[in-house]
Amino acid sequence: MDWLRLLRSRRVGVQTFYRLLREYGTARDALAALPGVAERAGVSGYVACPPGVAHAELRAAQKVGARMICLGGSDYPAALTEIDDPPPILWAIGDPALLTRTCIAVVGARNASSLGTRMARDLSGDLSGRGYVIVSGLARGVDTAAHLAALPGGTVAIMAGGVDRVYPAENAQLFHDIGATGLRLSEQPMGLSPMARHFPRRNRLISGLSQAVLVVEAAAKSGSLITARLALDQGREVLAVPGHPFDARAGGCNMLIRDGAPLIRNAQDVAEALPTFAPDAMHIPAHPPARIPTAPDDTATAALPDDRTHPTPPAAEATAAEATALGPRSGHRSGRQLPHPAQQPPPDSRRGAGGRRPAGGQADLPLAASAHPDRPRRPPARPATRLAPHAAAPSVPPDDGPTSEVTALQGRILRCLGPSPLAEDQLIRDLSLPARAVTPAITDMELAGLLRREPGGLVVLTARAGLGPPPSA
Repeated sequence: MDWLRLLRSRRVGVQTFYRLLREYGTARDALAALPGVAERAGVSGYVACPPGVAHAELRAAQKVGARMICLGGSDYPAALTEIDDPPPILWAIGDPALLTRTCIAVVGARNASSLGTRMARDLSGDLSGRGYVIVSGLARGVDTAAHLAALPGGTVAIMAGGVDRVYPAENAQLFHDIGATGLRLSEQPMGLSPMARHFPRRNRLISGLSQAVLVVEAAAKSGSLITARLALDQGREVLAVPGHPFDARAGGCNMLIRDGAPLIRNAQDVAEALPTFAPDAMHIPAHPPARIPTAPDDTATAALPDDRTHPTPPAAEATAAEATALGPRSGHRSGRQLPHPAQQPPPDSRRGAGGRRPAGGQADLPLAASAHPDRPRRPPARPATRLAPHAAAPSVPPDDGPTSEVTALQGRILRCLGPSPLAEDQLIRDLSLPARAVTPAITDMELAGLLRREPGGLVVLTARAGLGPPPSA
């Protein structure tokens, strides 16, 4: 309860949580000292998270069958103890035994092409059959294809919001299936709806939990590239599937390969790119970090005290109220903020796609500087090559805008196609629609100059659609 209250207190992020534990010894003493710390920082009237708010979160977790996993506990994933800021508390729904097996992250574009979706599905299914656990973020596109293919063998979905919050809504059935046969995992409070700032924090868990990050389709500026850079900073392998040079959705993958990431064609390429050890057990370092803080009692959710001296608002509403910022956020990193010195594997000199760590998470209270010096950082990545004007993303209509059925179908066709030819029969199968509905739409788009038919029953986008070769090609 003390850990949960401290972590949910206003302006206490993960790093400040560890600094407070190191300075005051226990979460209870840190909670008592918080008002004084805030007063010295110029914040008056500071109140730590009330017990009623923590009780409400525990009750919400009990209601959906979520399990609390704490750093230092026997069920905490060993891979996360190797990263800079492992979450002190995780909420899990499903089978936590999957965290003891070797994990590979599969990430990519939300607006994935038909080829990208099939590649993610085939790779994830084959890797799952080899004994690996597939980790992804439950987003539409590549993430969805990866989870669906790996569901029979075990898959882990890292949630940007609460572990009980369905997002996106179209993945509601997959959300429940993963909770039944796989594992849903989140560090966010119960009931919290995800916002933009939560996704970089989620991405660091996707890469940190995995031995390697496989990027199937990603633009030059995308969340998947953020995950790849985080993986490099964490000492993980980064693998990439190549794409067509004119397809902006593959620009990030091609950049990673240019900068040294192994080129992946199939599951065998992935297995050869990884260190040789059994895929049925998570790799644990020879010298794991020492002095991991003692985890709270795992049975904390078994019996809740009847505390009626504090209000008990819903967890999501209380968290939103507690998250109000008190002042400007510090713009520098204060180094590793674990209560123990960590042993990080040396950076691999073959990787050249490293980058700076994106900002994310809660703003921290200005405490005393850490006694641990900053870890040497990787040199910045080379500037990305500017994409040609014709490599812009396809101009497809939005999914949720007012549009006719024909326009919506044409938008789906545009999202499935790329500059590489695709068999028309395969396109119809990917759309899961009858041929009599798809063929007229393809004809209309051909007459409009958005795509063209090629010999052998193939279709390909044109330059007018935004992904084809330039007119001079």
